[in-house]
Amino acid sequence: MTRRSMSKRAAVVTVTTVLALGTLGTVAATAGPQHDAKPSKKQIAAIFDGWNAALQTGDPKKVANRYAPDAVLLPTVSNEIRTDRAEIVDYFEHFLPNKPVAKKVETYINVLDSNSAIDAGAYDITLTDPKTGNKRVVEARYTYEYEKRGGKWLIVNHHSSVMPEG
Repeated sequence: MTRRSMSKRAAVVTVTTVLALGTLGTVAATAGPQHDAKPSKKQIAAIFDGWNAALQTGDPKKVANRYAPDAVLLPTVSNEIRTDRAEIVDYFEHFLPNKPVAKKVETYINVLDSNSAIDAGAYDITLTDPKTGNKRVVEARYTYEYEKRGGKWLIVNHHSSVMPEG
């Protein structure tokens, strides 16, 4: 082999190596953990439906299971901010005897990414007095912030307050 053909061969090997490494780098940069697609607004709305169905069970722990362990609840009929599971269970122990049923009146869902969304708007909460059976409707506004954790959608922030002009 002549010196010139060795030099040509070295150049071809170098170019081939650079191209191969460049391709591997591109593959590595685009590979990695596959991200889920963003959920639809309908899928996010279903999280609220699940929460509302949990209310119907009358079981405070089942309702609390809809919340992340570090969730913050600013409840409709309590001045106390709830920041852990025990406090959230306590709130629903006192709230659920009123047999609440929530019905959305107006809703705005913002899907932030594949693992988080916000649902805000207004709802009517029908309460039944446990002693008299009389029903009353509380008009309230709400905000739910949801996060997908460990494959499960959970409430991480929930604010609900009576309409100020209601």
